Amino acid sequence: MPAPMEAFRYEGQADALDSIVGGDRPVVIRGLVKHWPLVKAAVESDQAFAAQLIAADNGTPVDALLMPPEAEGIVGYRGEAEAFNFTHHRASVTQALQRLLQFADAADAPGIALQSAPIASCLPGLLDHHRLPLLDPAVTPRLWIGNRVTTPAHFDEYRNIACVVCGVRRFTLFPPEQVRNLYIGPLDFAPTGAAISMARLDRLDDPRYPRVREAMQHALVAELEPGDAIYIPPMWWHHVASLGKLNALVNYWWMPAHGSGLAPNTRLGGLLHCILLFKSLPPAERAAWRELLDHYVFGDEDPAAHIPAHRRGWLGELDEEQSRKLLERIRQYL
Repeated sequence: MPAPMEAFRYEGQADALDSIVGGDRPVVIRGLVKHWPLVKAAVESDQAFAAQLIAADNGTPVDALLMPPEAEGIVGYRGEAEAFNFTHHRASVTQALQRLLQFADAADAPGIALQSAPIASCLPGLLDHHRLPLLDPAVTPRLWIGNRVTTPAHFDEYRNIACVVCGVRRFTLFPPEQVRNLYIGPLDFAPTGAAISMARLDRLDDPRYPRVREAMQHALVAELEPGDAIYIPPMWWHHVASLGKLNALVNYWWMPAHGSGLAPNTRLGGLLHCILLFKSLPPAERAAWRELLDHYVFGDEDPAAHIPAHRRGWLGELDEEQSRKLLERIRQYL
């Protein structure tokens, strides 16, 4: 069964945060944003929290999902993945909050989720008093609001700090190697852009997904209250359940620069290219390419250690000139 996640209680120790943010393990940071005005309003009441957001709203429409009550608030598919189980809308923060408060006490409330709203675009007045000094100011926050909605396990390529500002959220995290036990859905038909697990963590006996029990043996779990935050490393699968009738989270995604800066910010294109190139090969050829990829890309040993430094080319340090030459060769192959 899941193990409790490592937790760090923040009391202003900036140096300690440096060792956490950017690491390769998830960590809960208790009290990181407890001083934020939004958090203080949420502790007072849902209405006080909503009033503060409405006062800052400039009316810019953002993405929102609406799910029927029978979806039980779980973002996903209808039937045998014929369609998504929600409708997509554009609404202001105020409109979303009004609907959430309207259905707050309804037994058959629809699932409502305002997703990934850029705070700089729709609530710019909040930026000055809701900052994370440990991050570069260029890393901009996004707001997520909803009722009892669950996003199944999915991953991000980016480093992520997620701060709970209203309600309670349960995070269940899985290390990257558990992908084979999570029954990930279509890459080209994903409900929110990121491919999600099709297995429900509250239905471990579902015969369609027997290995999800194995995944749960490696899971880490934590419940976050207003003011708490979590650092999620890249590629960790995270299942997020909002437990209250009004919940809100502010998150920050960022990716440190690597190499010459010419590499794309997303690596998903590389994964899709590999599917196109290698998946249909005969087993022996596919195994041979796996060895090459392990040797040149994923292995821990330097594949060019025996080559004179001035002749390592694309196997050496990729400066801007070498990166441009490599990109040109890739274009030729394509």
